[in-house]
Amino acid sequence: MKEEEKSQDTDLKKTRYSDEELEEFRAIIMQKLEKARADLKILSEALSNVDEHGTDDTSPTFKVLEEGYQVLSKEENGRLAARQQKFINNLENALIRIENKSYGICRATGKLIAKERLRIVPHATLSIEAKLQQSK
Repeated sequence: MKEEEKSQDTDLKKTRYSDEELEEFRAIIMQKLEKARADLKILSEALSNVDEHGTDDTSPTFKVLEEGYQVLSKEENGRLAARQQKFINNLENALIRIENKSYGICRATGKLIAKERLRIVPHATLSIEAKLQQSK
C-alpha cells in the first residue's frame, strides 16, 4: 500500500484533525484572509471613488455615457464587495471552527473532509460527497 493511501485510510478512521494539522489549515486561512481583506479594501475604495477621476471637465455627451458606465461599474463593484465580505466571513468562521476543534468535519455526514479539499477551499463545511448530494 502506498504512503498516500495509508494516510487516507488513517484520515478516514479519525474523527477530527490533529492540532498540527489544524495549525497548517490556520496558516492557509490566515494567508487567504489577508489577501481577501486587501481585495475588499480595493473594491470598497473603488465603490466610494476615493481616487475620483471624474468627467467634470469633459463634454456633456461623454459625461452621460461615462455616468452610465459608472453606475454599472458601481453595481458590479458592490456585488463583488458583498461576495468578498461573505468569503471573509466564511474564512473567519473557519478560524472559529479551528479554535473549537470542529474544523474539517462535514456538517452533513459528520466525517472528515479530505485535506486536499480543505487546502483548496479552506472554509468548506461539506465533503465532496455531501456537496454532490446537495446539488442533486
